[in-house]
Amino acid sequence: MALVDDVKIIELPKFTDPRGNLSFVEQLKHIPFEIKRTYWIYDVPGGEFRGGHAFKQNEEFIIALSGSFNVIIDDGERKKVFSLNRSYYGLYVPSGLWREMEDFSTNSLALEFGSMHYEPDDYIRHYSEFLTLKHNGKI
Repeated sequence: MALVDDVKIIELPKFTDPRGNLSFVEQLKHIPFEIKRTYWIYDVPGGEFRGGHAFKQNEEFIIALSGSFNVIIDDGERKKVFSLNRSYYGLYVPSGLWREMEDFSTNSLALEFGSMHYEPDDYIRHYSEFLTLKHNGKI
């Protein structure tokens, strides 16, 4: 059963150059799983949030490619806020944790990698269901 303490900020390689910096990420090296899906979140209107769900099995790795935003992780007992604002840091989020994203800056871009292909049945979209599954040891 994952806890907020299992969520980790991982520093990615960064090559500085006067012409512009370069960073990269590799599965099973920087990202602790095989990547099955990649998607990005952008053009989030001021005051809106994203997420508001948990996954039964899918793991995620989140990078703020541009701008900044906060990721709130909840394990059913504790919450922790991670501020992402550098493109050379990624946030590893194991399965079984509730997540929300908020406070998106103008022109922010969130890049997300998942350990599974899109599977609607893997989503837990209601917080009360998340709490029940968590307290029963099912996630």
